[in-house]
Amino acid sequence: MSAVIKDNAQGKTLVSLRGLNKHYGDFTAVDNLDLEIQEGEFLTFLGSSGSGKSTTLSMLAGFETPSSGEILVDGQSLVHVPPHKRDIGMVFQRYSLFPHLNVRDNIGFPLAIRKLGAAETSKRVDAMLKLVQLEPFAHRKPSQMSGGQQQRVAIARALVYEPRILLMDEPLGALDKKLREDLQDELRQLHRRLGITIVYVTHDQEEAMRLSQRIAIFSHGKIVGLGSGYDLYQNP
Repeated sequence: MSAVIKDNAQGKTLVSLRGLNKHYGDFTAVDNLDLEIQEGEFLTFLGSSGSGKSTTLSMLAGFETPSSGEILVDGQSLVHVPPHKRDIGMVFQRYSLFPHLNVRDNIGFPLAIRKLGAAETSKRVDAMLKLVQLEPFAHRKPSQMSGGQQQRVAIARALVYEPRILLMDEPLGALDKKLREDLQDELRQLHRRLGITIVYVTHDQEEAMRLSQRIAIFSHGKIVGLGSGYDLYQNP
């Protein structure tokens, strides 16, 4: 793991957050934050509720506008680019599925709007159904599924078009321990296979250590620690 971390740390910077601030009235959610994210790395934002990690992720996704500061991808500003043009996948804490579509069509929706061919669409959706262990539920509607099953559909939908950057906001919280660990393993394998950049938000220290090449520890809108799990454990 240390060799991978070293390679990524010296690799190409994909995302730069510079002097990033987010204020809600008198409350400062993100406080003059600077961070560089390397292309192809798995970076986790770790912190308690209200620490600024999810707000930072939302600004990167385009769902929140910074009060000030800059968000750059490949040196190009994203601040005024709408979310659907950022080539960024997002998995929310609350799964936002289309209630009128079945599981298969929910997963395939990002491919349909990108006009991918039917054969390739079917192949990718089949692979995602297998990944999240929902093959028997392909033709069910979201209302016929448990919360954990719906969250797995949301994860599959975000992964199916293989975005360059994948943002995940506590996506496994609704799942039982065994399935959560299975999906953690699958996420790590998918990351290695596709080489996409993943930014993952959690308040679970064990999950952060299990998944990440680097961890950014958030507190009161600032990053107060940044490094590999081993480095942070040795030098808290």
